[in-house]
Amino acid sequence: MRERFTALGRRGVDGWKSFTPGQKAVTIFAVVALAIGGYFFATWAGRPTMAPLFSNLQAADASAIVDRLNAEGVTYSLTDGGSTILVPNDQVYALRISMSGAGLPAQGEAGYALLDNQGIMTSEFMQQVTYRRALEGELGKTIQSIDGVNSATVHLAIPQKDVFTDEQQPPTASVLVNTGNKPLSGDKVTSIVHLVSSSVEGMAPSAVTVVGANGKVLSTGDDDGGGSGPESTGAQTGAYEQRLNKALQTMLDTVVGPGHSVVNVTADLDFDNTETKTQRYVADPAVPPLSESKQSEQYTGGNGVPVGGVLGPDNIQVPNGTGAGGDGQYQQTTETRNNAVGMVTETRKTAPGAVKKLAVAVIVDSSKARIDEAQLQQLVSSAVGLDATRGDQIAVSSMAFDTSAAQAEASAAAEAAKGQQAQVQQQYIQMGSIVLALLILLIIAALAQRKRRKRERQKLTEEQNAALEEMQAAIEAARAKLALEGGGGSGGAPALEGGGAPGDEFDRDGKFRDLTTMVEKQPDEVAQLLRGWLADRRG
Repeated sequence: MRERFTALGRRGVDGWKSFTPGQKAVTIFAVVALAIGGYFFATWAGRPTMAPLFSNLQAADASAIVDRLNAEGVTYSLTDGGSTILVPNDQVYALRISMSGAGLPAQGEAGYALLDNQGIMTSEFMQQVTYRRALEGELGKTIQSIDGVNSATVHLAIPQKDVFTDEQQPPTASVLVNTGNKPLSGDKVTSIVHLVSSSVEGMAPSAVTVVGANGKVLSTGDDDGGGSGPESTGAQTGAYEQRLNKALQTMLDTVVGPGHSVVNVTADLDFDNTETKTQRYVADPAVPPLSESKQSEQYTGGNGVPVGGVLGPDNIQVPNGTGAGGDGQYQQTTETRNNAVGMVTETRKTAPGAVKKLAVAVIVDSSKARIDEAQLQQLVSSAVGLDATRGDQIAVSSMAFDTSAAQAEASAAAEAAKGQQAQVQQQYIQMGSIVLALLILLIIAALAQRKRRKRERQKLTEEQNAALEEMQAAIEAARAKLALEGGGGSGGAPALEGGGAPGDEFDRDGKFRDLTTMVEKQPDEVAQLLRGWLADRRG
């Protein structure tokens, strides 16, 4: 066995010595690349799959959990600035149970769990403070579950109720959210405002203030939960103007072609919250009156009763127009009805964002398109809904556009595209050159290996033939010696017994050992060669 390994080592050294310097460099490079690749593959394959153990941790909780993981010898890694701890996937649930048994994370017990620690001797003031802290903690954890919010802190100001006061102070709230480098959208801010206001009794959305971790006000009490701070009015105005600009530009591009028109819309929006109350009284004729009274008087004169008149200047009675002794009649009817009167009270709240005034300016390229300005003005006015009574303005002009900058930009873009394409082609050429060089090196190495193997086989065949020839010569010499000593070969056996084998000089030269090694390595070839010799001798 040792001889086999020695022979293999000798063959490897001989093969290495037969390589050219280029082949040696390629072989060394391939061995080093395989070693490095195997190392990285083994490192990657041996690395466990990590999963989050806890996320959005406070610094104190993260430190305590890391200390416990180090004490237990658990592999971990920190992400998200140390607020998330990753552990092997197969140990997540066991570690969560272990950490929960140790009271970690401790900062997470900030919700209604605080109410579990109250005793029978707790004062009313401490009960109110604890309830407020519990509500703040629950709201903070709820807001943290919103996508994009890393952490949230809620502060509530809930005035104490007084039974001797008719008007109570409304509760207010302030929310501090940390969203990292990603800004929070207006819809999510509105959701936070309404979430907090709906969770506290008697709190209006206008009483909630949302502030970002960078100190920027995202929503104030004046927004009524529908805006995003002091900049909300400007942002909404800009969004409205951009929407009108896009719609008009699309229409003009269809009419005069892309790049041959420019439109600009300036809007003045009213963000005041107004409330109007109207009160009027109505009566339904079909409804019967609440009360009704009727009074009638009737008098009829005559029967010789003189009819008196008014006294004259000398106390002389002046007869009236009916004449004395005429028929007198008198009749009077009075009706009184108390009808039911209904009262209608109507309250209207105007939402902010009404358009107070619009100004539209349109410029058309005169060198590319000929269009009726009056018709275009009417078309644009109808598209944006201009109202002359509120002071809206529109201006349409036709003038030649300066296309030098556009042409320069287009040429620069074309040059950049060509340069990029040339760079990509150069990269492809370089990669192809590298691949071709590797292929050539591999082909050269394969050819060299094939040539080396062919040379080794040829050398081995020559050595075998030489050894076999020497063996055949030694055998012939031994036969001749036996023939001389034993009489033609009949006494071959006694001669061999007399001491000294016929191949002693062959053994002394070390050839017999080489032949034995060759027979062990290539028994089939030796047997075939011997069969050929025997066939020749028989023939």
